[in-house]
This record gives sequence, structure tokens and C-alpha cells, in this order.
Amino acid sequence: MKRIRKAHDRGHFDHGWLNTYHTFSFADYYDPAHKSFRSLRVMNDDRVAPGMGFGMHGHRDMEIVTYMLEGALEHKDSLGTGSVIRVGELQRMTAGTGVQHSEFNPSADQWAHLYQIWLLPERKGLQPSYEQLAVGGGQKTGQLRLVASHGGGTGTLTVHQDANIYLATLQAGNAVSHEIPEGRHVWLQVLRGQVRVDETSLDVGDGLAVSDERLLSVTASASGEIMLFDLA
Repeated sequence: MKRIRKAHDRGHFDHGWLNTYHTFSFADYYDPAHKSFRSLRVMNDDRVAPGMGFGMHGHRDMEIVTYMLEGALEHKDSLGTGSVIRVGELQRMTAGTGVQHSEFNPSADQWAHLYQIWLLPERKGLQPSYEQLAVGGGQKTGQLRLVASHGGGTGTLTVHQDANIYLATLQAGNAVSHEIPEGRHVWLQVLRGQVRVDETSLDVGDGLAVSDERLLSVTASASGEIMLFDLA
């Protein structure tokens, strides 16, 4: 079973300094038909104006993954972490028992474009922690590159949930496939470009929920990038 979440149907708010799209219910946007998918709770497609951002604020009991598509984001938190996330880099923050952080676009003239993703953790009360990962373009060209997993390991972030996250950059005509173990589910998000799944065309910003299937094949209609979530 496949269900499309079209980009233009997402929640949308333009705050001037922040232009954001919400795949699932978030903040002032509520859609009872799109509250989450398995452990995937939030998928926000954010563009942040130069010199602007989110002041210090708190989270708890959530796995937060950020992926930069354009520009950069400066991160500071109550764990003592200070870092800049740049294009092609990912960040994982386990909020656990509670963490405060801020995120700002340090550029004077370039907008930052990012996806911020929240996963429900496997249990509450985890120790807060932080990781950052750079994924070179060649590592995900024409293939699904594992960037986060429950077990972690060399070259991947560790998420405290039974979830695997993949990235792939595809040229027009490139195809990738993902075997779906029995009982698992997939969410496919088109970050850039356009792809086709069977006879279904997915444009930039579109998502696809997949359940009760054993194989997902994705072909690029135009050059772009996808993010794939394999979920319990």
C-alpha cells in the first residue's frame, strides 16, 4: 500500500524570516490525517533568512535529525556543543531528559535550507547527546547511503529508535531499490528534483508512505536527492 503526501498539501507558514512546510502536524498546524507515520513524528522543510533563526528553546524525549540542503546553521546547546552544520551535513540531537538549544543562519546574505526531522525515541528519559556527520556527495551518488541507524557505527549517526535513514543523489534515469523486510514500513521524501515510483510521479517536497510492500524502486525523472526512512 502506498499513500502520497503532496508538497502543496503540507502545512505552510511564511513568517518572513522563516518559510516552513510541515508534512505532519506541528505547532499551529494540525491535520488529524497527518499526525505522524510510525515513529516519524515531524518533517519540517525550513528556509531561514540570513542572520535569523530560533532562539534558545527546549526539547525533551525526542530524536532530532537535521539535514542541510543549502547554506549553514549555527547550533549551540546546553550540553556545551557549539557547531556549524553545512551543506551535506547531518546533525542528531537526543533531547532525552531535556536539552536547550538555539539555531541561527550565520550568513549575512544567503538563506539556509534544511529539513528538520523528529523521531519518537525508543524510550523516555534518555541521556541527552549530540552527533554530527558529513556525507560526501560521492558516497550517496546513485545509491542509498545509510546515514543513521539504531546501532550506529562508522559513518552513520546513532538514533535511539528502530529506524534506518538513507540518502541518495540521483541523475536523471538513475534508479535505486530498497528491500523492505516483512513488517517494516518506508517513508520516502523527495528533497530535490523529481522521481518515479512505479507509475507514480513524485515532485520536490512530496512524500510517500509505504506499508505491506516488499520492494521499493525509485527512478529519477530529473536530477535530485531523496531521503528514505525504513521504520519498524
